[in-house]
Amino acid sequence: MKKIIYFLAFSCIASCQSTKETATKSLFSPIKYSNSITADELKTHLYIVASDSMQGRETGSIGQKKAGKYLISQYQKDKIPFPKGAQNYYQHVPEAFLNAKRSQKLPDSENIWAYIEGTEKPDEVIVISAHYDHVGTKNDAIFNGADDDASGTVALLEMAQAFKLAKKEGHGPKRSILLLHVTAEEHGLHGSRYYTENPLFPLKNTVANINIDMIGRRDDIHPNTNNYVYLIGADRLSTELHQICTSVNEKYVNLDLDFRFNARNDPNNFYGRSDHYNFAKNGIPSVFIFNGVHADYHRKTDTPDKIEYDALAKRAQLAFNIAWELANRENRIVVDKK
Repeated sequence: MKKIIYFLAFSCIASCQSTKETATKSLFSPIKYSNSITADELKTHLYIVASDSMQGRETGSIGQKKAGKYLISQYQKDKIPFPKGAQNYYQHVPEAFLNAKRSQKLPDSENIWAYIEGTEKPDEVIVISAHYDHVGTKNDAIFNGADDDASGTVALLEMAQAFKLAKKEGHGPKRSILLLHVTAEEHGLHGSRYYTENPLFPLKNTVANINIDMIGRRDDIHPNTNNYVYLIGADRLSTELHQICTSVNEKYVNLDLDFRFNARNDPNNFYGRSDHYNFAKNGIPSVFIFNGVHADYHRKTDTPDKIEYDALAKRAQLAFNIAWELANRENRIVVDKK
């Protein structure tokens, strides 16, 4: 009888301990890793990606390829691999595809990808995207594209590094993270369209897309603060995605979330103008993180010295925390809208 009592007592202790450990893991705060995304590191990367040496990163150009090599060098430095099933960090996007809808005489180009494999549900994937192309040069002037979209590009580098650090310390994401730098956004969202038509991971296993396009400046609507960001599209397909974005912001970041451009009758149609749209039209819940346009949009004056790096860091931290929640929650978010 005593043996039975001892056994039951031990079982209870072990069970309680296991439950406690599970709860602790599920409630683990990402704030340490979010805070590893810093203004200084973003600034270092951005001054390189948006430098004159990249010649405006026109699709398929030598400058864009040089920028791509820099991105890959940073992933290699942080020991972040290319995805399983890929041969390298490049997804080749052929010239014929880029010019099929409207011939712009674009040469071959590449999407660039990196990967953090999930610890418990590796087949379920969160795609975090940003386009790394810009508009090149015009009349010998270099259009650096510091905000559009070097800001989003370098945010992905820092987010990947944060997820890698978490994994190294035993807190890797349950679901996999695909960091996707897409090409040819400026010519019609071609890079993201190519990925969604030729996905490395089945679209049915793609839980959500977080798309980051211009997060380093402020617009004329917010002249007195940079502590804001526009969220577009989160509620179009999934009520849960919208709820996650708002709750995560309130818990960890405290930006002012502006939804004015999320209106279905928004005359700017920002919902259809960046790379999240190619995921959303395939039924994948998507959110577009955006600071709005400004006087330097698509001009040679969009330069690294005008980026507000404190705002860039906070917005990148918001994107990271949204991705963290999507990757680590028990159940994948539900698509409850068409």
